[in-house]
Parts: sequence; C-alpha cells; structure tokens
Amino acid sequence: MPLLHLFILALIQGVTEFLPISSSGHLILFPALSGSADQGLVIDVAVHVGTLGAVVAYFWADVAPGLAGIPRMLRGRIDTPGSRLAFLLMVATVPVVLVGLALNLTGLDQALRSVQVIGWAMLGFGVVLWWADRRGAQDLRADDWQGDWSLRHAVVLGLWQVVALIPGTSRSGICITGARLLGYDRTAAAKLSMLMSIPTIFASGTLLGAEVAATADWAAARDGALAAGMAFIAAFAALVLMMRLLRSVSFTPYVIYRVGFGVFLLIWAYA
Repeated sequence: MPLLHLFILALIQGVTEFLPISSSGHLILFPALSGSADQGLVIDVAVHVGTLGAVVAYFWADVAPGLAGIPRMLRGRIDTPGSRLAFLLMVATVPVVLVGLALNLTGLDQALRSVQVIGWAMLGFGVVLWWADRRGAQDLRADDWQGDWSLRHAVVLGLWQVVALIPGTSRSGICITGARLLGYDRTAAAKLSMLMSIPTIFASGTLLGAEVAATADWAAARDGALAAGMAFIAAFAALVLMMRLLRSVSFTPYVIYRVGFGVFLLIWAYA
C-alpha cells in the first residue's frame, strides 16, 4: 500500500479513536469516498494497535498497577486496586470478544462494512450519546479502583461495548454513553472507555495477527507496522487534547458532527 495512504489511515485512526465519532466507520469510509481499494481488516487493526500504545502511555499510572495485578487476579485474589482493575477490565471485555469472534467466523463483520450501516449508526447512536450526556448524573469517578466502578458496572459497560461491533457506532462513544447513564462524570466516562479499549484492541490485534502469520502475508505485516507507528503519534496527541477539553466542553459538538455526517452519508448512499 502506498505510504501516503498508510499515513492518511493512521491519521484518521489517531484523531478519531478517542473522539466518540467512530474511528472504524471513518476507516471503512476512506476507500469508499476516495475511490481507493479497501485497506482490509489487517490495516484497520494495525492502526488500532497503534492507538492502544497511546492509551497505555497516557494512562500508565492506571495501567501499571493493573498489569501488576494480573498474576494476583489469576490466583483468585482480587484484593488490591490493581487486581480489581484487571478483573473488571477482563469482565468488560468478555462479551465483545465472544460476539466479535462469532461475527468474524460467520463473515458478518464484512457484511456490516457498508456506507448505509455506518450512516444509520452515526446518526442514531449520536442522538443516543446526546441524550445520555444530557440525562446522566455526574456523581461517580474513576480514580479509586476500590470504589465506584463495580462488577455490575463492568458487565453493563461490557454489553454496551458489544454494540460497537456495528461500524459507525464508535466504541468510545457507546462506552461513554453507557458510563454517563450509570452516573459517571464526563472525564471518568472517557477514562473508563479508554481503559476498556486496551484488552479489546489487544484481543482483536492478536486475532488478526494470527491470520497474517498463518497466511505469511509479510507485506501486509510491514504496512501494518508502519501504520501502527504513525497512528501512535497521532493518537497520543489527540488523547491529550480531548482529555483537556472535557474539563470545559460537553459531548454536544461531537454529536452535531455525527448527526451531520450521518445524514450526509445516508443521502449519498441512497441517492
């Protein structure tokens, strides 16, 4: 794949991954709107892996104890903030991994990659995000992993995350929607969404990485590595900016973008 296309795809992913406007939807739309060949799931997942590195780097203060708590969690001892965080992230990830694997094995994941699906998801779930942001309380935080984030909340957000398998939904957007409805403030909702992305992206990257290795498609692996590196840089910058803006800006600007873009896509698709 030309280096310019890889750069554009990495930039799209890096900028849109942490905004509730669907990075996957934009990645699918790029070839449809530009007339180029679809980059395929390998590149899609590669740029997601790049953003995974950005999340880990930005939230290292939370990720480090979570990683350290994994051995303790595996021994059934969920008695520290780190082991509790690791356990709750695992619980929140199980639903999307199971459903995502089923979609991959049946080929339904490819069937959903259409402009019509993305347009309706952009529009519909954008309105749902606006409703949740206006309706949700702001009582809960995500700073003490012994506190507000409970097992029930992890299950609920895990089920919300499954909906993000529909292209155009936005994984971060739907998780933020669920967290706001549970009563988390905007910053906490965004933080939970970002942390939940770590095991989810890791799982999808592992699955696609196995497919690349099985087919010995080293050209795709090389392109993926380049795209991942560029996506990391773009994603880290976007993450820093978004987390700062959330202190003073609601999610309404993103909703307006989603609704407008969704309407445009539907008019373009059905016309």
